[in-house]
Amino acid sequence: MGVRTTKLNQLALTARGGRNPDITGLAVDSREVKDGYLFAALPGTRVHGGEFIQFALRMGAAAILTDAEGAEIAAQELAASDAALVIVEDPRQALAYTAALWFGAQPETMVAVTGTNGKTSVATFVRQIWTELGHSAVNLGTTGVEGAWTAPLAHTTPEPITLHRCLAEAAANGVTHAAMEASSHGLEQRRLDGVHLVAAGFSNFTQDHLDYHETFDAYFAAKAGLFRRVLPPDGTAVINLDDPKGAEMRAVAAARGQKILTVGRAGGDLSLLNQRFDATGQDLRFSWQGRAFQARLNLIGGFQAENILLACGLVIASGDEPERVFETLPHLTTVCGRMQLAATRGNGAAVFVDYAHTPDAVSTALKALRPHVMGRLIAIVGAGGDRDAGKRPLMGRAAAENADIVYVTDDNPRSEDPALIRSAVMAGAPDATEVGDRAEAILRGIDALQPGDALLIAGKGHESGQIVGDQILPFDDAEQASIAVAALDGRVA
Repeated sequence: MGVRTTKLNQLALTARGGRNPDITGLAVDSREVKDGYLFAALPGTRVHGGEFIQFALRMGAAAILTDAEGAEIAAQELAASDAALVIVEDPRQALAYTAALWFGAQPETMVAVTGTNGKTSVATFVRQIWTELGHSAVNLGTTGVEGAWTAPLAHTTPEPITLHRCLAEAAANGVTHAAMEASSHGLEQRRLDGVHLVAAGFSNFTQDHLDYHETFDAYFAAKAGLFRRVLPPDGTAVINLDDPKGAEMRAVAAARGQKILTVGRAGGDLSLLNQRFDATGQDLRFSWQGRAFQARLNLIGGFQAENILLACGLVIASGDEPERVFETLPHLTTVCGRMQLAATRGNGAAVFVDYAHTPDAVSTALKALRPHVMGRLIAIVGAGGDRDAGKRPLMGRAAAENADIVYVTDDNPRSEDPALIRSAVMAGAPDATEVGDRAEAILRGIDALQPGDALLIAGKGHESGQIVGDQILPFDDAEQASIAVAALDGRVA
């Protein structure tokens, strides 16, 4: 099988001096460059990719894509090379479009969802609904690629070369429908540019990632890029109007001329009218364009209804009949690590695992659990190291204000002193019990469960490892919960 080649100008790139070499591949890592590759030297948070142009040239790069700064950094090496040089103002966006052209194929129907919380759940529910309706569907994001075709992903929104390779492989494997999570990092870094969306959704906006975006305005602007830049003018924006930023995001979509479908409790095209909770789920009453419907959801947590409405809106916006969409709701299942029932004690007390790792998410998860619980609500929380430190006391406060008993433990301390992180969380929950070892905290939380109680283990959700220093140690909250219940109740794990 010969090496595939494409002329540089067929990738919509124009090099200095009119050079137009054959391109044999794309890379953003100079160590992956082979003869004939296009190397994208992108600006970074710590170092500019221009520093690695010299290595890419030695590896046989036929073309370099970068900005003026990158070209200046490697000016001497570029002058001595016959490689084509493409200088653009926004090399990240140019790479995204180039990757889309290089790999070519994408699933025919694609949607994306952004927001601080709920992205994974919404994307997964969209995929589940599509599957119930007979489509070959996947969702891409925090939990990898799931559905009719599966693959691991290192990031919620992968860099463009990985993303478009993945989309092309999915299409080659018969996938026709794909739902993506659009992270603020991915949007800010133009990773989704070049993805052909028919609809995009906005869930909510609360504090997170301020270590990267620095201000709320910058964080919101990154998310708004999904509607301002990625979703085309003929696409449909599905907006949760219950969120305080919903009206502003709707205005962004309207300014682009996009069709708008609104969801929420306070009216809208798809409106939640009422909920009734029980120990295993909830019944929903909602309306679609003024017509009332009722459906059973075998999902714990009131906020899941909001995620479901947004997912339904995206599926309707992508062309499926509303009535058929609503018929699928009783068949939807919990997303791994999202309000997941991990274990049940012999006395009937339940243990849930949730990915809630922001103050709002912790508060929302606990408030959502409360109507399902007859007894006390116990929470285990922590905070990650090398991340937004400002939210740590807020995490503790969110747990203290919404749970009856709180344990503060380690999350992913990374390079920081775990005790200092716990101390910051404890500042918001002074009456909490501090237990540094996460497995011990889970054991103690489960030991405290009485009949009718429930425990929420927040922060890590689906993650199967704990990052301590530069190591990833095996650790799964749901697995630890099962082990603890088995030990305390005298069962075999």
